Amino acid sequence: MSVERGTARPAEQPTTKPQERVIRRRPKNRRAQIAATSAAAFGSLGYHGVSMEDIASKLGISSAALYRHYPSKYALFREELLRLGTLTVASTTVAAADAELPAQQRLAKVLDAMIAATIANRPTVTLARWEGRYLDETDNATLNQQFTTSIRALTTLIGELRPELARPDRQVRAVSLLSIVSSIGDHHATLPVKALTAVLNSAAWAVIRADLPQIAATTRDSRTVEIPQSFKHELLLKKSVELFHERGYPNVSVEDIATAADLSAASAVYRYYRSKSDLLAAAFRRAADRVSGAIGPATTASNNPAEALSKLIDLYVAGSFAERELTFVYYAEFSHVPAEERTVLRNIQRLIVAEWVTLLVAVRPDLSEAQARILVQASFGLVVDLGRVFADDTGLCPPDRVVALMEVVLFGQPRGE
Repeated sequence: MSVERGTARPAEQPTTKPQERVIRRRPKNRRAQIAATSAAAFGSLGYHGVSMEDIASKLGISSAALYRHYPSKYALFREELLRLGTLTVASTTVAAADAELPAQQRLAKVLDAMIAATIANRPTVTLARWEGRYLDETDNATLNQQFTTSIRALTTLIGELRPELARPDRQVRAVSLLSIVSSIGDHHATLPVKALTAVLNSAAWAVIRADLPQIAATTRDSRTVEIPQSFKHELLLKKSVELFHERGYPNVSVEDIATAADLSAASAVYRYYRSKSDLLAAAFRRAADRVSGAIGPATTASNNPAEALSKLIDLYVAGSFAERELTFVYYAEFSHVPAEERTVLRNIQRLIVAEWVTLLVAVRPDLSEAQARILVQASFGLVVDLGRVFADDTGLCPPDRVVALMEVVLFGQPRGE
């Protein structure tokens, strides 16, 4: 039967289906999702820069739902740091199946495991390096014990490969290995995994095999410079950095800084600096200017790139020993600098690294700029880590040894070899 054009068809009866009920099921791996999301947030912004509401928002759930899995932000933070510590112990432990291998092969397998674990956890490795002090006393002791166990394991392996080394010498190298590998958590320089693994491995083996300067019978203590009370702006910088190093930036108030600088009230601080964060920025700017300002004179006064880079290494180590607390605080508290100043500091840091990379590639043309950048960053972090671990025993790792280790990481061997 045909229907003429313009003639309407009979209306069809609508068919109504019962509306299906949507059942939302809680993901079976919700707890793992929460842990991963919070770890990424902590790694990016630090413990104090993240709230439970931030984490819940990233997961698309309510704060109440988040609290059903974890009682607090601290519980999330604690779980991630102790997980990283456990992972470090596991990666530095020789597998039972490898126990009978020669020392060099066992150490090689451990290094590969360390590097693989660090690359896989790169976004949060920085937490264990700089945020561990925000754990409570018991948990911090657990984390420290985990890293002590790892250092002992590496010390033993190095001793089996190089039995002629004294135990303190092996310990310094063990700390250096952990520092080199974990340094990739401090920056965003990229390389394909295979190439990154090769660069880190090469630097680690150079440290293991190098001969370092003998520890002198007596070491010269760095002189403590007393700042006159009249130089209040200088005294405020010094005292604030000391407090930030001791307690962590979020745990220091302007009142604390005023008291340390012998000022009558917190309001007196504001005559010199607008805020606590401005104090931090001023200290960081001074440190960055010191490092960047050394590049031109060192290059001009040198006959070749190797000589220039050697001079910069000497200056970098000397400056770091003279301002040990500031060097640590620069790495640990950078996120607390005001955004606009942070941009300026990052630009200065990029320029510093770029100049060092240029010199290093001129010395070692076998390296690409990307590979050289990884080594430069590792050498900077090494100075901080050695200062932190051996701060109470500077005779074990004095400046000349730190200089030699920086040279080994960058040049592949100590200067003069």
